[in-house]
Amino acid sequence: MKRPLSIGLVALLSVTTSACTITKEDTGTAVGAVVGGVLGSQVGGGRGRTAAIIAGTLAGAWAGRSIARYWDSSDDAKAVSTLNANSDHETSEWRNPNTGTEVSMAPTSTYKNSSGEWCRQFDTSVNRGGEVESTTGTACRQADGTWRFVD
Repeated sequence: MKRPLSIGLVALLSVTTSACTITKEDTGTAVGAVVGGVLGSQVGGGRGRTAAIIAGTLAGAWAGRSIARYWDSSDDAKAVSTLNANSDHETSEWRNPNTGTEVSMAPTSTYKNSSGEWCRQFDTSVNRGGEVESTTGTACRQADGTWRFVD
């Protein structure tokens, strides 16, 4: 099942946080809420759309925070390695010994955007003790070699 987690999951790879004020869970919550709200805005019209935005925002916030708890710097490194090295549709899988989370990630397409950056769309599946969450996202490689996650 696809959930509004793509930004919440992958934004953790690109966000540097202040040690004293922002946690990865805070970032996951905020990004998940934005993604959920945007997805909710695509549903229905009038009051139904408003309800969908509210529901999407709440669900996205919960899901983003949930994913962030089980994603750490070793997952960051594996995800970046996958974006750097894998061909389209080539899957990388890993198990994080710190969290027990199992991750499967595969780039699905590679292209140049209008700014001339190489971008990769990807699918990610995170298994936390039998609860699987699947997401999609896009990351673009910046001039300094780092990845900027755009959705």
